[in-house]
Amino acid sequence: MTVDLDDTDRAILRHLQADARTPFSEIARQIGMSSATVHDRVTRMRDAGVIEGYHAKVDPRAIGLGTSAFVGLRVEQGSDAAVDRFVEHLRGLDGVQEVHLTTGDWDLLVRVFAEDTDDLRELLFENVANAEGFARSYTMVVLGTEHDDPALPV
Repeated sequence: MTVDLDDTDRAILRHLQADARTPFSEIARQIGMSSATVHDRVTRMRDAGVIEGYHAKVDPRAIGLGTSAFVGLRVEQGSDAAVDRFVEHLRGLDGVQEVHLTTGDWDLLVRVFAEDTDDLRELLFENVANAEGFARSYTMVVLGTEHDDPALPV
């Protein structure tokens, strides 16, 4: 479902994506409208599902998660319910950050974080590869991140 956004909505979203803690009064000043109008528009966009929440961006290394990887996973074919069960299993694992259904060689693309390569090995071999429905995987360890911008082009 697409929500119709005007230029003012998009300007508000750009400000919030840059810093979600920016007071509505400051956003209002910068775009030339009242704080109440900004508040109403943010509420409308939140209620419509455009704004899903507000989150602190945490550096994984600062909390002891110095290793990350992208994992392509093939799930044993059977039914959509089998894939759904496998995804639910992944959601429950510490270190699993993202799970995407994909086309191509892999059914799922998963982003994981771990303390180190030993922790990553344990996550993949003991918690993923032993799960019901697992067929095969391909892991790419991240050596460095050159660009990581969570802001969408609005």
